[in-house]
Formats: sequence, structure tokens, C-alpha cells
Amino acid sequence: MPASIAWPKRLSALRHRNFRLYFAGHSVSTLGTWIQQVALAWLIYRLTDSAALLGVTSCLVLLPQLFIGPVAGAWIDRHDKLRLLLITQSLMAAQAAVLAMLTTTGMITSAMIVAMSAVLGMLSAFDTPLRQSLLSNFVGDRGDLSNALALNATLFTCSRFVGPPLAGLLLEYTSESVCFSLNALSYLALVATLLSVRIEPTARVSGSMGEVFREGLEYVFHAPNVRRLILGVLLVNLTASSYAAVLPVFAKDVLSGDAQTLGWLWGAAGLGSLASSLCLTNHQQSNQLPRALLISALISALGLLLLGFSHGLYLSLTAMALLGAGITVNNVGTNIILQSGAPNELRGRVVSIYTATRFGFDAIGGLLAGLLASQYGGPKAMAIAGITLLCYCIWSVSRATFEGIVQRKSRY
Repeated sequence: MPASIAWPKRLSALRHRNFRLYFAGHSVSTLGTWIQQVALAWLIYRLTDSAALLGVTSCLVLLPQLFIGPVAGAWIDRHDKLRLLLITQSLMAAQAAVLAMLTTTGMITSAMIVAMSAVLGMLSAFDTPLRQSLLSNFVGDRGDLSNALALNATLFTCSRFVGPPLAGLLLEYTSESVCFSLNALSYLALVATLLSVRIEPTARVSGSMGEVFREGLEYVFHAPNVRRLILGVLLVNLTASSYAAVLPVFAKDVLSGDAQTLGWLWGAAGLGSLASSLCLTNHQQSNQLPRALLISALISALGLLLLGFSHGLYLSLTAMALLGAGITVNNVGTNIILQSGAPNELRGRVVSIYTATRFGFDAIGGLLAGLLASQYGGPKAMAIAGITLLCYCIWSVSRATFEGIVQRKSRY
């Protein structure tokens, strides 16, 4: 496609050939990921009726990013990122294929599901910061980085909107193993497009792992604004994102539904996420985003409270749409601000700390939600999460108001 084509502002990152290739392959891969996630959650609850096990497996998929992610970022910055991404995608395809084989043969057990979830979590701890930090190399122009991040989020949310309902249909007419097999093939689609990407080998930093790791931590935690962004991501994902672990409980027990009901709930969250990410593609200035982050946290708290007190499908769908929108604006907006301000040589480490916080505390929140749901039920677990996030929002508003008063007084 000729580079001279004038792309709309919302799609400016797509004028870069490498990003177009990545975007095409990643769209297939992400769709497969969502199909597998819904199928795995349904398989767990169908076999065990255990809300606690849902929380444990969600935790194992995400928690390694909290502990491995920051160290992985230092390791990533010392190696060729594109080559590493090809390796992680191939290994994730193998993990999905093994899961499909175990399910097809009837050999799948709770212990095997836990083990396979842990393997996926370990791989994701390297894969997620790799993909995020490579976006700047795929676009080549720093001015298009914000749009690339927003488009990447839009792709993710489109898959989130389409994937869960599609998974529900597949589960209705086929089986969980078919869903896992499709996910294995979807990873290979991204591998194929990455092999066609033509970029210079990514810059590698020098120094020992310890030195490189400490340099990244110092950058993140010595800057007050960056610390606040990380804290916001921590609280939103600890509370709002925890719904993922207990959604099968709502579908089956609260709403008396089936796999299709679960798909519709996921799809509603995807619709809210899609709408918010499309808005972000046209609002790329990082200085416009801090206020939006606070509003998104408030919307997420409202979504949790609605879900906690809902016993009907339509109100539950509304709550899920609010949660999808709020979480997406908070996570993607924070990512845009962090990557826009990070030096190129530190980007892998900054992204890894961000993703470690985002997915690591998502994992902890899912584990806590699963445990609370097993004791008190899914609605009460979501209500507790909503109240916690609302308290954080009130504290944030109070802090911002106090700092504004101090700044105004200092001018006089």
C-alpha cells in the first residue's frame, strides 16, 4: 500500500507497513485468546462448580507478570525484541495445542488446568511487555505512537466484543477443545506476519541485569506523576478487573443462564471497551488524559456496584459495559502517558512495570474475588470491590483538590 495515502487521524499509525502487518496478525491472535479465555472459564466451572478455582486459574495466568514482568523488562531491553516475540508466540501456540489435546482425550483435570494456566502466565509475563515496547519500532515515528497504542487497544476490545459471544456459540455447538485449537492456530497467524516485518534489530542496553533493572525502577518510582499513574492502575485492576474471575458465577447462578449468557456478558464489557478505545484514537495528547483517568475509575466503581446489586440480564449487561469502558480508559490512557514520556532505551522496562502492575494486581483481584464469591456469593464480592474503588476515587479527588489549593496559594 503506498505510503503517500493520507490516513485519517484515527488511523495514522496504519500508514506504517510494519504496524499494518503486526495489526493484522495480532487481530487474529487476540480473537483466539478471548475465545480460549471464555472456553477455559466455562470448562472449569462445568467440571468443578468452584468459584475459588476460577479465581486461582485467573490469578495464575496473570500473577507471574507481577513478579517476573519487571525483571523480564530488563532482560528484554538487553536482547532483540522481535526475535523474542517470535519465540514467545510460538510457545503460546504450543500451550494452547496441548490444552486442546488434553481436553479432547478427556485427560484434563483440575490440576492440569492449574498447571497449564501457570505456563500461560509465565509466557505472558514476557510476551505482553515485548508487544507493547515494540509498537514504537513498528510505527517508526514517535508522533504516531499514541495512535498505535490506541489502535492496539481498539483491536483488543473489538476482539473482546466479538470473541466471547463467538466462544458461546462454539461452546453451544462444538466443545472447549475446538476453542483451544482455534487459539493455537491464531498465534501462528501473528508469527506469520511478524516474519514479514522489516525493522532494524532493536537497540540493546549494556550493563548487568541488576544495573538495568535498578535503572528502570529508579525512573518509575522517583517521579511523583509516574508513581500516581502506577497506583491508579493498581487500584482499578485490583478491584474493577476482578469481575473476570467470577463472571461464570453470574451467568450460571445469578442469571440462571448458560455459556451463551456468559458470552453476552463478556460481549457487553467488550462493547464498552470498544467505544472508549475508539474515543482514545482521536484524543492522543497525553496532557488531556489525567482527568479522564479519574473519571474512568469512577465509572468502573459504578459498574461494580451495579453488578453487585443486579439480578437481571439487562442491568448486568449495562454494568459490564460501564466496567469495560472504565477499565479500558484507565489502562490505555495510563499506557499512552507512560510511553509518550519514556526514553527509548527505558521503554521495555517502563512498559514491563506498567504491565506487571496492571496484570499482576488483576490476578490478585481475581483471586480475592473468587475467594469472596465462594464464601459470600458473586454479587457481594463485586459490591465490596466497588466500595473499595469508590473510596480510592474519593481520596484521589481530595488529594487533587488539596494540591490545587496549595499551588494557587504559592502563586501569591
